[in-house]
Amino acid sequence: MGFNMRKIIPAICLVLALGLGFAASGRAFPQASTDEKLFQEAKLLIFDKKWDAALDKLQEIMDSGAKGPYYSQAVFYKGECLSSIKGREKDALAAYKDYIQLRDANPSLVEKSEGSIIDLAYILYDKGDRAALKELEGRLEHPNRTVRYYAAYKLSFVPDKAVASKAVPVLEQIIRTEKDPELTDRARIALLRVSPESLKSFENQRSPKDEPRILRIRVWKKGLKDPVVSLNIPWSLADLALGAMDEEDKAAMRRKGYDINKIMNDLAKSKEKLIRIEAEDGSIIEIWIE
Repeated sequence: MGFNMRKIIPAICLVLALGLGFAASGRAFPQASTDEKLFQEAKLLIFDKKWDAALDKLQEIMDSGAKGPYYSQAVFYKGECLSSIKGREKDALAAYKDYIQLRDANPSLVEKSEGSIIDLAYILYDKGDRAALKELEGRLEHPNRTVRYYAAYKLSFVPDKAVASKAVPVLEQIIRTEKDPELTDRARIALLRVSPESLKSFENQRSPKDEPRILRIRVWKKGLKDPVVSLNIPWSLADLALGAMDEEDKAAMRRKGYDINKIMNDLAKSKEKLIRIEAEDGSIIEIWIE
């Protein structure tokens, strides 16, 4: 029987191609399988808070040279591990910054990384690394509004008011444009922390004419003609300041018979806008808004 070379040569080529393909996939599959195994082991170690052991597994993936899906996840979780180890804040920050530069970085994890960078930068600043504030300041113009807002909120805690005031435009933007009350209240409290004058001026520009403007407090002692306490506080500042009080402090006042939340709610709803409290010692407290 004679050989038909025109049929045999393509067949040989097909066999060789399949053989090379299987060989190539044979090399790639074990690597992918190894990285997956290492990654699953790392996640279990992270769950058990065994940070150093998890870091070893993640580093193995990163050192393998195969920059597949497990590589980018390893970089992110490296940041997660390092941020949980005291004294490794700089390394963690660097890992998160590496992650957000990756082409296949997950958008939600990028946002989470940005938030972690802001937190870590503030921790480093609080430990004396003033240069770390650049990470916060640089994110005041971030295209992602969540990152931009969080950077401004975090910057408001900086004691140096010259630095903290850089957050004012973003905080005012939140108050001006956002509809979520929780978000705008946090921005108002942050602005109150940075510059009460700015908040007062900003609120005065926005407040309707019929909106309660001034909280007035007078405390009269029995037998005295003039009040012993006389306070006039812009309503927005008083409401925010009381809203920012620690719940334990509010609870302590309730045990003494004064519920701050109820007082503020009654003031806002009362037609007379006057609350009068008579104490056991004969003193009188009057609170109203104008």
